[in-house]
Amino acid sequence: MSPDILVSNTIRELYGCGILSGGGGAVLSASKTAGDSGPPLDILKRGGNAADAAVAIAAALAVTEPCSTGPGGDAFCLFYNGETGEITGINGSGRLPRAQTLDFLEGRGYTAGAPPSPSDALNVTVPGAPACWCDTVQLFGSHKLSLQEVLSGASELAEVGFPVADVTAHHWAKWVAALRDDGKELGGDLLIDGHAPKCGQVFRNPNLAQTLKELGEHGKPAFYQGRVAQAIVNIIIQNGGVMTLDDLSSHDSEVVTPISTEYKGVRLWEPPPNSQGLAALLLLNILDNFPLKAAGHNSSDYIHVLVEAVRLAQTDAVRYLGDPDHVTIPLETLLDKSYSHQRAQRIRMDRCVVMEEVEPGLMTGSDTVYFCVIDSQGNACSFVNSTYMGFGSGLVPKDCGFSLQNRGASFSLHRGHVNCVAGWKRPFHTIIPALLTDSATTSEKPVLLAALGVMGALMQPQGHVQVLLNMLEFGMNPQQALDAPRVYVQYDHTTEQWSVNLEEGVGQEVAEELRRRGHKVNWPITGHKRSQFGRGQIITVGDWWNPSVNQTDPPSRVLWAGSDPRADGCAIGY
Repeated sequence: MSPDILVSNTIRELYGCGILSGGGGAVLSASKTAGDSGPPLDILKRGGNAADAAVAIAAALAVTEPCSTGPGGDAFCLFYNGETGEITGINGSGRLPRAQTLDFLEGRGYTAGAPPSPSDALNVTVPGAPACWCDTVQLFGSHKLSLQEVLSGASELAEVGFPVADVTAHHWAKWVAALRDDGKELGGDLLIDGHAPKCGQVFRNPNLAQTLKELGEHGKPAFYQGRVAQAIVNIIIQNGGVMTLDDLSSHDSEVVTPISTEYKGVRLWEPPPNSQGLAALLLLNILDNFPLKAAGHNSSDYIHVLVEAVRLAQTDAVRYLGDPDHVTIPLETLLDKSYSHQRAQRIRMDRCVVMEEVEPGLMTGSDTVYFCVIDSQGNACSFVNSTYMGFGSGLVPKDCGFSLQNRGASFSLHRGHVNCVAGWKRPFHTIIPALLTDSATTSEKPVLLAALGVMGALMQPQGHVQVLLNMLEFGMNPQQALDAPRVYVQYDHTTEQWSVNLEEGVGQEVAEELRRRGHKVNWPITGHKRSQFGRGQIITVGDWWNPSVNQTDPPSRVLWAGSDPRADGCAIGY
């Protein structure tokens, strides 16, 4: 047995999911069926790279986890070029139909206090995921495999079927019930005899298989024009929406320059607005003003500072973040270290401080998939895909096999709000993939340290930072960093109160001390309710997080990976 495999097995026995890989690559996915030795590893072994494999996973997860993702949703991608060190992003978020203005919605009787229900057809934005898949392969792929070859594994999986995993089965049933509570029925393509599939039940989706085949053969026109586009428009119009064929055919991805900040010798990269990547960077900048390691992991002092910093960062994010094509966002000012120092001075250690309320209008949805791949050439692809709230709108276009997202539910109907609804506008977007490099100067090639992500609506920036701090400040390996109990800071618009949700594993004495300081604490959060803390994946290049390693030595090429125990996922190396 080789040393790599020996350590790999040891980590699996101790922590459940983590692995080590030698000179090859590593794949991390929220679903074992989607990430297992089928589509993504086959792509890498046939000469494909990290971008090719990431799109293969995205498509496979659309098959195995339709209650979180699919072609009817949006996607974001960050890609690290192993040869040049360049980091590039793709914003694959869609826009509202052009006709869907605030005046139009008010004319239908909707207001900021009484917006359309989350699953309403008026909340369907143009799906951006299929274009993002195609563009990721075209811009970052190896060009050794065609799009058809990249998507073929997922298409076959949909045709043949797969046994539904435990966590997925739970959320599938939960979101079917949520739609019914809202007076809606999920399209039959995603049910078995009218019911959500149970754990272990084999689910097949031949209509999605056909959609993926057509996308692979003909690229973006197969989705944004022709049969699929017409089916999307038909079901939206039938349910009171206003999307047109022109709205669909006009869509395209946007190539973006990621934003970043430095923290103790490393640099965290996130997608720019309209995504909430800014929130993660604001949070990290504020926390840089406090001695977190000395406070102790998940101590009352550590969690208190984290919670207060989250409140400040999230307040700024909701105030300033929107579609940069429609609003001006002061990125340079917000990311300046002097600004975060000013914000950090508002934090008192003995009590929580009364802050500005988060402006209303932002709905939250926590159903997303995140996955990452690092290949043998040193390329990395960090990718996230989502239909927003479970199945989104629950609308399934005829003979297409996927549901349409309801991302429009995150718009505000407050006139003048930075995230106010407008025709052909992208909403404040929660999904964010991330990359970590060293803090090289602009003249140097940044060295890749990790691809990481934690899915789960407004938990995502909080999760990115908590997992990163677990490694940087407390020396945890990637799997330990994901296994550790997490904190979720939440704002309830109905009660206008902040709450602090603590996962099981955080001490009772910590919860009591936080209450004494004025926090509204929910403890302990257990079982399937732990999904609110997100589901993360990490691949690191070398063990830079290990305090016993001499960091002046040349970085190791060994890949360490961790996959969240709160999901059905796994880590695979070759």
